[in-house]
Amino acid sequence: MSTTERPRILVVGGGYVGLYAARRILKKMRYGEATVTVVDPRSYMTYQPFLPETAAGSISPRHVVVPLRRVLPKAEVLTGRVTSIDQDRKVASVAPLVGDPYELPFDYLVIAMGAVSRTFPVPGLAENGIGMKGVEEAIGLRNHVLEQLDKADSTQDEEARRKALTFVFIGGGFAGAETIGEVEDMARDAAKYYPNVKREDMRFILVDAAPGILPEVGPKLGEWGLEHLKKRGVEVYLQTSMDSCVDGHVVLKNGLEVDSSTIVWTAGVKPNPALARFGLPLGPKGHVDVDATMQVKGTDYIWAAGDNAQVPDLASDKENAFCPPNAQHALRQAKALGDNVISGMRGFPQGKYKHANKGAVAGLGLHKGVAMIVFGKTKIKLKGRLAWYMHRGYHGMAVPTFNRKIRVLADWALGMFLKREVVSLGAMEHPRGEFYEAAAPVTAAAAAKKAEAGAAPVPAQSAEGIVAKDESKNKDTAKAS
Repeated sequence: MSTTERPRILVVGGGYVGLYAARRILKKMRYGEATVTVVDPRSYMTYQPFLPETAAGSISPRHVVVPLRRVLPKAEVLTGRVTSIDQDRKVASVAPLVGDPYELPFDYLVIAMGAVSRTFPVPGLAENGIGMKGVEEAIGLRNHVLEQLDKADSTQDEEARRKALTFVFIGGGFAGAETIGEVEDMARDAAKYYPNVKREDMRFILVDAAPGILPEVGPKLGEWGLEHLKKRGVEVYLQTSMDSCVDGHVVLKNGLEVDSSTIVWTAGVKPNPALARFGLPLGPKGHVDVDATMQVKGTDYIWAAGDNAQVPDLASDKENAFCPPNAQHALRQAKALGDNVISGMRGFPQGKYKHANKGAVAGLGLHKGVAMIVFGKTKIKLKGRLAWYMHRGYHGMAVPTFNRKIRVLADWALGMFLKREVVSLGAMEHPRGEFYEAAAPVTAAAAAKKAEAGAAPVPAQSAEGIVAKDESKNKDTAKAS
C-alpha cells in the first residue's frame, strides 16, 4: 500500500466499470495528482458476454479475463473485500485474502461492485445449481456437461443415464438463451465421439417466468430465437418457474417433473448485497441512488455506475427511466464517471451521462444469432449467420485491451479450421483429490470399502493409531538414550 500524502481515489470493484473508470482516471490525471487504489476479491476483470462461448469451448477461459495489475500498472491493486465504509472519517475497512482486516483512508470513492445472481428460496438450488456470472462457473459448466456425456456413455443404468443427459436452464434472457444455445451446440458436436450417446438421447429444457425470451432484442426477434431453439430440440416452458430441485429432481410450477444432473441458473441479477453496509442511499431494488453525473445523491466525493447503480436514462422517452445493466452502458458510464471524478477533484463542473441505445446482439451457438441495430429512429433486425457475425464483431471490439482482442480473434480463427475440443477436465474442480487419496492414511472404513470392491487388502490403521505408534517410538527412543 502507498504511504504517500497524495489524495486517494478508492475504486471498490475491479469489474467492467471499476477497470475502465480507473484507466480513465489514470489517463486524465496529472503526474502525482492522486493515488488510485482498486480493491476487488479477484485480481482480474471478467468480460461476461463471452462466458457462454467459454462454456462451449469456443474461447479459451484465460482470454475472457483481464489481469488488473497488468492493465493498471500505475494503480494500487489490492486483492480483498471492502466490508464497510465510514463516511464521516472517510475510511474503508478492507478484508484481505489472508491476514487481519485493516482500514484504508480515502478522499474520493467510486462504487463499482457490480451485481450477483438473483436467486430465490428454491429448495435444492444452492446445492445443485450452477450460475453463469464468472469464468470459473463457465469452465465448471463445460467440464460438467462433458462429464455427463462420459457417464451416460459408460453406464448401463438407464435411470442414471437419463438424469445425466437432461439439462435444465432457468432464465430466458441473454445469459440463459445464449448459454443453452452454445452448450447445446457443443453437446451436439461432442456426441459424434460417443458411440452410445446421440443428440436424440439428450433433453435440453429452458424455463422462464416471462411470456417470451430475449426481451433485450424485442418481441419479434425473441420469437424467432424461441422458434429456432425449438427446432434444435430444446423444450421451452414459458410463464412458469422452478419450485424445487432437491437431489436433482426438478419440479416446475406447470407440473413438469424431471431428474437432471445439470441445473443452470441465469434468472437475472441483483446489486451486490454488500452495498447495504456502506450507508449509501439505495433505491427500491438495492441500487445506489445517483444523479445524472453518477454522483451519489447527498455526497460530493462518491460516484457509482454500472449494475450496482440506478443511473437516470436521459435518452429515454419514459419518465424516471434508468439505464439497463448491460456492457454497452457500463463501458460508457465508466469513462464518463472517470472524467467526472477528475472534474470533481479539481472543482470543475461535471458532465451528465446520456447515451442512446445502439441495439443488442446475441449468439445462439456457432453461426446462429439475433441482432437489433439502432441508427437514430431506425431499427435494423438481423437473424441467423449475419446476426452472429454482428455479435462477434461487436464483442470482439468491445472486449478490453488490444491483447485480449488479438487472443480472442486467434481463438475464433483457429476454430474455423480445427474441430472443437470436447475433452472433460472434471478433476480441475478437486485437483488435490487424487494426491490426497494416495497420500492420506488408510482408515479401517476405507480398507473395508476397498475390500468390498475387490481391491487388494490394505492394512487399516486409524489416524489415532498412527499417532499412538509414533508416540510409542518416541518413548522407546527416550528409554534407549
